[in-house]
Parts: sequence; C-alpha cells; structure tokens
Amino acid sequence: MKTRLLTSLGIVFVLAIAFILKAYVSSYFFDALILLVACFATYEASKLFSKMGKYNDTILATIFPAFLMLVMLLGIAFDAEIGLIYTLVMCVGLIVLFFAVSFLLTIIRKGHTAIEMKARNLDKKSKLKFAVTKALNTSVVFIYPAFLLSFMTLINHMDELSSTFEIFADGTITNGSAISLIVLLLMFLIPILTDTFAYLFGGLIGGKKLAPKISPNKTISGAIGGFLSCILFVTAIYFILYSIPSVTSLLTDAGLAVWKVIIITAIGSIICQLGDLFESYLKRSAGVKDSGALFPGHGGMLDRFDSYVFTAPYLFIAFSILFAVL
Repeated sequence: MKTRLLTSLGIVFVLAIAFILKAYVSSYFFDALILLVACFATYEASKLFSKMGKYNDTILATIFPAFLMLVMLLGIAFDAEIGLIYTLVMCVGLIVLFFAVSFLLTIIRKGHTAIEMKARNLDKKSKLKFAVTKALNTSVVFIYPAFLLSFMTLINHMDELSSTFEIFADGTITNGSAISLIVLLLMFLIPILTDTFAYLFGGLIGGKKLAPKISPNKTISGAIGGFLSCILFVTAIYFILYSIPSVTSLLTDAGLAVWKVIIITAIGSIICQLGDLFESYLKRSAGVKDSGALFPGHGGMLDRFDSYVFTAPYLFIAFSILFAVL
C-alpha cells in the first residue's frame, strides 16, 4: 500500500511539472511526456499480444509512436492549410505504411523469420501468410494503444487547431492556450478520480464483482462510487475555476456550462472504466497480472494509462463537437 501511494505521488508530481511547463514555457514538454507514455505503453501492449499468441514486431511497435507524433505535430502546424481531417488521414496512411514495412521486413529477414516460424511450429511454406498475419497483428498495436493515445497530442494543442475554433467571430480565441489546459486537466482528472475512488469504495464496501472473469478485484460498488465521486469532484473543481475572473470569461466564451461538463465527465468516467476492463481482458488473455513492472505497486505504463486510451479520443471529439456547435 505504501509503495503504491508513493508511486502515485511521484506520477502526480511529474504530471504537475508537465502542466507548469506547458502553461509557462511550451506545450512541447507535454508532448515529450505523451511520447514517453505512448512508446512504453505500445511496447507493453506488443508484449501482451505476443503472450496471447498474436506475434508482432515489437521494435516497429515501440518506435511507431515517435513517427505518429511527428505526423500529428506537422498536421497541427499546418492545420490552417490542410485541416484536421487530413492530419488524421495521414496518420492512417502512416499505419498502412508501417504495415507494409512490417510485412517486407518479415519477408526479407529470412533467417530471423525462419526462427520465429520454427518456434511456433509453422510450416516454412506458409511464410507469406506468416508475414501478413504478423503485419496485421503489429498494425493492431499501432492502433491500440499508439494511435488512440495520440489524441492526447491533439488535446495538448487544441488551441492551435483553427478548424476546431472557427466558430469564434474573429477566428481567434483570447487566452486560447487555457482551452487546451482545461481539456487536458479534465482528461487526467476523470481517470485519476474514477480509479482512485473506485479503489477506495471497492475496498470499503466490497460486494458483487463487476466482471469477475476479466478483473476479479473490481466491484460494482467501486464502479458506481468512482463514477459518482468523479462527477462530484469535477463539478467542485469547475466552480473553483469559475470563481477566477479570467477563467470565468473563458468558460463562458467557450460555452462550457457546468451541465455540459457534468455530461462529458459522466460519459468519460464510464469510458475510462471500460478502457481499464479492456486492458484487464488483454492481460487475462495473456496470462499475466500486469503489463509491466515500470511503476512499483502499479505495474506497467499501460496499466497506468489504460483508462486514457479510449478517454483521450472521446474527450477530443466531445469538445470539438461542443465548440463547433456554439
């Protein structure tokens, strides 16, 4: 328990530093943190898939987030000229390109491929099928978690996406960087609050299991407690921020009424719990307790950020729609 608590405080400290650097220096510091998370999480996901029998290229999977972030940042930089849709299309194109690279490497590296196939008792004549299957499995890891986590980068630069904020009369936003800070803050608060209070309520109340075959430790009382506590605390934080004059005008101009934030938070809390359950399903299928051992008492990077894999794209889409319909 003590180890888990100390690790949690360390993670929160790193996040706090990243937020301060983003607010006062540059958003690229947060990009560096996101890239670190994505690379470790994708590496661990690749290993999980391998243990599930879904052989894939771990090296390509691990470096893929770096290329993906480069495409994302280029798309953000030229957003006014090409628009967000084209950036996402380029990301999909990158996945297709890396699929081809994975396929070709498997075909070219005859010795390595032969060893892999022998370890899996596969016929040498099925080399082409093996290459296609391996490339497809690797592409799945490109999507989960790499591509889905990359939406954190879009949120980090949300204020720079002119297509997102074209609804403002003069085409700009005053203190626009605060928009990305607020959405980014919410993105981290929802999983942290939901997970923390689900853990506390589950331990205190116990009761019927939420999904015993997938995650034996999760309870219905914990899921409900985490859900309600997340909404309560986010609402309280909203009113605290609303009491700050400069933030009040920003929230009002952006149309972030409290009821909208509550709805977005409620759905987000459910989605982050589903993300947690999905990763638990992968670990169950792989026959392991944790995705890694990077964080003492917590497991691996994917264990800590599994809730963000689906929450990040959801929040980006939700807030983009919210701003677009003002």
